[in-house]
Amino acid sequence: MEELYHYKDLNRHTVTDADILAKPLVLLTGPWSTGKSSMINYLAGVEDTHHLLYTGAEPTTSDFIVVKYGSSYKTVEGVVLVTDKSQGFSSLERFGQGFLERLQGVEMPYKLLQKVTFIDTPGIIENRKQQQRGYPFNEVTKWFVDRADLIFVVFDPTKLDVGTELESLFRQLKGRESQIRLILNKADTLNMQELMRVYGALFWNLAPLINVTEPPRVYTGSFWSKPFVRNGSGDLFIKEETSLLLDLHETIKNRVENKVAFLRKHATLVRIHALIVDKYLQVFSEQKSNFYNNDELLQKIVESPQRYHIFQSVRSESLVSKYDLPPVEEYMEFFSVHALNNFERLSTHCPYFGKCVMDELEESINDRLPRILDTFMQSSHCSSKDCTNKKP
Repeated sequence: MEELYHYKDLNRHTVTDADILAKPLVLLTGPWSTGKSSMINYLAGVEDTHHLLYTGAEPTTSDFIVVKYGSSYKTVEGVVLVTDKSQGFSSLERFGQGFLERLQGVEMPYKLLQKVTFIDTPGIIENRKQQQRGYPFNEVTKWFVDRADLIFVVFDPTKLDVGTELESLFRQLKGRESQIRLILNKADTLNMQELMRVYGALFWNLAPLINVTEPPRVYTGSFWSKPFVRNGSGDLFIKEETSLLLDLHETIKNRVENKVAFLRKHATLVRIHALIVDKYLQVFSEQKSNFYNNDELLQKIVESPQRYHIFQSVRSESLVSKYDLPPVEEYMEFFSVHALNNFERLSTHCPYFGKCVMDELEESINDRLPRILDTFMQSSHCSSKDCTNKKP
C-alpha cells in the first residue's frame, strides 16, 4: 500500500525490517551544554574510560552521534553508517552529504548498550540560524523523533529561555507526548528555594509549547557520578535518578509491545493516506467531463479540496479521527510531485484470487497485530507452571 500510493513522499516515516528489529532508541535533545553527552556517559557507564563522549562548558556536540553496542570500541563515519541497511539508518542519506559529515556512530562494549541505543544531538543555540548548520536540522531531528522510544529533553537552571529553535523542536515532538521526559539537570547547584523557582519557570516557559492535559514527567537531579554540589536535596535527586532508570528499564522491557503499537499506528496512517488519495480520485471521476478541460478540474480539486468535502468525507465514511488527518497543504505538495491522475482507485487493487489490498491492511490493523500483542502478553505474563499444559 505504501508503494501503490507513494506514502514515503509525504515525508513520513517508512518502516523497514531494520526498524522492526532495532533496539529501543533513546533520543537526547535540548539546549547546548545542559549535560546531554555527560548523561549518556553516565548511563552507559563509560565516564571513567577513554571511550566517553567529549563534554565541556562550551557547545561541544556539533554532530548527531549514534551510541550503540559493539564488541570493541569503534567510531563509524556517517557515510558508512547509512550504507549498512541492517543498521536502520540508510534513509538518512536523503538529507545530503552535508549532514552525513555531521553524523557519526560510536560502538562500545558496554552492557546497557546491548539493550538500547542512545542518540546524542547538537545543542540548540537560539542565535544560530538553521541554514548555518549546512543541513536541514529540523527535518533530521524529526527523523530521529519518529523512531525514538524515549525522548529526553534536557535543560539546566541557566538555560530555560524559549526561542525559535526550541519552539521548532516541540513542534517536531507534537503527537509524541507520551514518550517525552523533561530533564532538569545540574539541579544540585541550587538550594531548595531556588530549585522550586526554576521548576516553576521551566513549566511556565514550556506551557505554550506542550498542548496536552497531562504534562510530561520531569526528572530533577544531577546526572553524572560527581558528588552533589549541595547535599540538601541529595535524597530527592537519588530517588529521581532511580525513577528515571526504572523508566528506561520499562522502555526496554516493553520493547515488543511498543513495536507492535508503532506498527499499528504506522499502518493506520498508511490506510488514511490511501483513503484520502482514493477520495480525490473519486471526486475527479464524478466531476470530469468529456467536453471540458479536465486538467483545470484536477488543479481545482488539488488546490481546493475543502470545496469538494474530501477530508470531511474520509472522516465520516471511513471512521477516521479528525486528529489523525494530515494538513491539507501536505497533499497540495504531494500532488505537485505525483499527478493525481497517475493513481488508480483502491477498488482496482483487488485480485481475482485473494483479498483486496485495503482489506488486508485493515485486517492487520484490527486483527493480526492485536492478536500478536495478545499472544505475546499472555506468554510473557504466565509462569511456567501456569503455561505447562497449555497448547501452543
